Amino acid sequence: MNINFVKNAKKYALVSVCIIIVGLLVNIIFGVELDIEFKGGTLLKYDYAGTLDDNEVTDFISNQLGVKADVQLSTNDLVEGFNTMNVSCTSDITLEQNNALTAALEEKYPDGQFKLTNSQSLKPSMGQLFFVKCLVAIALASVLLVVYVALRFRKIGGWTAGIMAVLALLNDVLVAYFVFVIFRIPLNENFVAVVLSILGYSLNATIVVYDRIRENRQKMDSKTPIADIVNLSVNQSFTRTLNTSICTFAAIATVAVVGLIFNLDSITSFALPMMFGVASGFYTSVFLSSPLWARWQQHRIDKAQKNKPVSKKKKAKA
Repeated sequence: MNINFVKNAKKYALVSVCIIIVGLLVNIIFGVELDIEFKGGTLLKYDYAGTLDDNEVTDFISNQLGVKADVQLSTNDLVEGFNTMNVSCTSDITLEQNNALTAALEEKYPDGQFKLTNSQSLKPSMGQLFFVKCLVAIALASVLLVVYVALRFRKIGGWTAGIMAVLALLNDVLVAYFVFVIFRIPLNENFVAVVLSILGYSLNATIVVYDRIRENRQKMDSKTPIADIVNLSVNQSFTRTLNTSICTFAAIATVAVVGLIFNLDSITSFALPMMFGVASGFYTSVFLSSPLWARWQQHRIDKAQKNKPVSKKKKAKA
C-alpha cells in the first residue's frame, strides 16, 4: 500500500468533524437518557406468567406507587413459561411500597404468578455524585494516557504525540456516546466501561503506529521529511491494525447479537457502543492521530526555519 495519509489528513479530520456535528444535533434534538445509577430512582424487575396489557399495567402501577412509572414488557427466554416486566421510576420506593405493589399485582392478576427478581433503589443525589465520579475517572485516565505517550515517545516529540492521540481518543468516546443517544440506551455504568475499554483499545492501536514511526525515524536519513516517515509507517502497520480491528469487531458483534436474542440489556448496552467504538478506534489510529501529528510537527519545523536568524555570510552575499 502507498496511501498518502498526511496529505489527506484534513479530509479525514473533516469526516470526523461531520460525524461529531451530526451526533451533537441528534443529542440536542432527542436528548440523552440517564439510567437509575446516574439520575437516581428505583428499578423493579418481575417475572410473570401469561400476558399483560402494556398501557393498563403501566397505569395500574403508577396509581399504586403514586408516581409516574415506566413499564417495559419483554419475553423471558431463560425461564420457560414466564415473561419479564421492568418497572422504573425516579422516586425512591420503600420496602413497604415494594411489598404493597407486589401484593396489588397478585390481587389484580391472580394468574400472573409475579416474582420479584431484582430491586434497585438509589437517591438522586447519590446518582449525580456517582456520575461526577465517573467523569472524573475518565478525565484522569485521559491525562495519564497523555503522560504515558509523552514519556514513551519523547524522542519523537512525545507531548505532541500524546495530545494528538488523546484528541483522537476523544473522537472515539464521542462516537460511543452518540450510539447511546441514537439507540436510546440509557447512560449507566456500562458507559464508563465502554469509554475506558475504548481508550485502552484505541491507544494500543495508535502506539503500534507510533512505534513504527520511531523505528523508521532511526533507520532513515535524518533529512527525510516527517511526512514520508509517517506515511511509510502507517502503510506498514495498516494491514495489522485492520485485521486486529476486524477480529475484535466480530467478537463484540457476536456478543451483541447474543444479547439481543436473549434480551440481555446489560450486555447489549455494552457490546453495541463498543462495536462502533472499535470501528472508530481503527479510523482514528490510522487516519487521524499520526497524520495530524505529522502535520503539526512539520508546521513547527517550518515555523522554526522561518524564524531562524540569517547568518552574516548570507547577509553579505545578499
